[in-house]
Formats: sequence, structure tokens, C-alpha cells
Amino acid sequence: MDKGIIYFSAPWCGPCKTMSPMMDALKDQGLPIQKVNIDYDATTVAKYNIKSVPTCVLVDRQMNEIKRKTGLMDQSQLKSWYEG
Repeated sequence: MDKGIIYFSAPWCGPCKTMSPMMDALKDQGLPIQKVNIDYDATTVAKYNIKSVPTCVLVDRQMNEIKRKTGLMDQSQLKSWYEG
């Protein structure tokens, strides 16, 4: 894996509730996605300076941020963002 997605979400977030099943499906299809519940992982939230959810952070092998996208995305938008 050259890059992966860290998906920051929260159970109380409406857009996250929409995105989470899609993220699970993409992960099942082999896309490297790590889900982070912001209520339970303050260390990772602080490391990536997450201010709102949902936020996807694209990282390299060393977990360095390449780019990020905040807000609701559909499956095609997410794949395009990941591949671009």
C-alpha cells in the first residue's frame, strides 16, 4: 500500500451516518481505509488537527498527510479524490 485513507467520523454526525456504510463497503472492496471515531481517539484527532467531521485524510506509508477533504462525499467522489 502506497497510500491510505483515515476516515474521521462520529456516531452523532448526520453526514457521517450517510458516509459510514459506503466507507465500510469500499474497505471490504480493498480500499485501505482506517476509521477513527473522534470521540474515542483524541491522539489521532490531535495529530491530524481534525476540526470537523466527516473528514478524510489521505496518508502515505509513514502516515504523513498528503491531502484532506472535509464534508460528505459519494462513492465516485471519494474514489476520484483518492486516485487523484
